[in-house]
Amino acid sequence: MPTDRVTVVVPTFNERENLSHIAAAITHQGYRVLIVDDSSPDGTGELADQIAAEDRRVSVLHRRKKEGLGPAYADGFDRALKDKAEIIIEMDADFSHDPADLPRLIKALDDGADLAIGSRYVAGGSTPDWPVLRQGISRGGNLYARMMLGIPVMDATAGFRAFQAEALGRLPYRSAEASGYGFQVEMAWRAHEEGLTIVEVPISFRDRAHGTSKMGSDIVLEAMRLVTVWGFRRFWKGITGR
Repeated sequence: MPTDRVTVVVPTFNERENLSHIAAAITHQGYRVLIVDDSSPDGTGELADQIAAEDRRVSVLHRRKKEGLGPAYADGFDRALKDKAEIIIEMDADFSHDPADLPRLIKALDDGADLAIGSRYVAGGSTPDWPVLRQGISRGGNLYARMMLGIPVMDATAGFRAFQAEALGRLPYRSAEASGYGFQVEMAWRAHEEGLTIVEVPISFRDRAHGTSKMGSDIVLEAMRLVTVWGFRRFWKGITGR
């Protein structure tokens, strides 16, 4: 597939320190980058415009305020689909996701997957910078999601994933209930419910070198609450048929 038919959507909020480097690492491989900035007060949006002015493979979508990961990705997906991207990829701006792994996700789609997830929790995946407690919390959250939602995905919270455009267009991302990282769980669940072919590709997930993590207790609590609600809805539907 021509590399210019691939769009990597990178949501940003206060990522000025990382933005030039991550955009260059992606475009160096020939892929297009769509930066979705939530009105970062540190000048990330202005820097994104400068990068886009110098490289036609980079475009910028400015959002009026910070509303969370889900709404940012929804707007980015709309733009990428409108621009006729054939593969649309989610990726963090902070190098937690290695740009060198992009071709491996794309290959999984070329081999027949509708959704390829860069997974920390399949054989070959890892989180080398994480303490045991953090690993336990993350693995436990994913186990809970698998049990409650019945999804055969080891890393449903992963934020590094590639979609076939046609498959993404079948998902209700615009009406997602989750706004934080629960959005990733919701889309994995919806993809499974839709009957999409999901493949997990092992990756090594590193901690960011610059900037501040956006993960907070409110985001974790939102995800746990929604997974619980979705799970009980699923069980009730199984019992009542509606």
